Amino acid sequence: MSLLNTLIPSINRTLARRSEDAPDTTQTVSPAYEIRETADAYGLTVHLPGVNKDGLELTVEEGTFTIRGQRAWKQPSGWTTLYRESVDLPFELVLTHDNTIDADKIHAELADGILRVSLPKAEAVKPRKITVS
Repeated sequence: MSLLNTLIPSINRTLARRSEDAPDTTQTVSPAYEIRETADAYGLTVHLPGVNKDGLELTVEEGTFTIRGQRAWKQPSGWTTLYRESVDLPFELVLTHDNTIDADKIHAELADGILRVSLPKAEAVKPRKITVS
């Protein structure tokens, strides 16, 4: 099974900017991520600086794997922001797959602003050796 037809982003990356005076809560952004593959699993790495695990929601449903959350950035007391590229908008990453993921064995870990998710392949799609008799 090829990565090209298995884990496909279902939304396009959106760059969202907002004013500190007028936050726009209707937009979401897609975090930066990468997908790798072995014979047994897909590995998803998502860059989420400033996000703690309480701010994350991961769901898997028929054909989709979704990550949602929001970065909680706080202005340090006594400081004024002059320029800032990071946004506090909600983020969402929706990946579609052709049901080749074993949902019961998904493992996720968040450390140092990096979310690492192991998405094991279902046994039915793993390569097998066939013995010739």
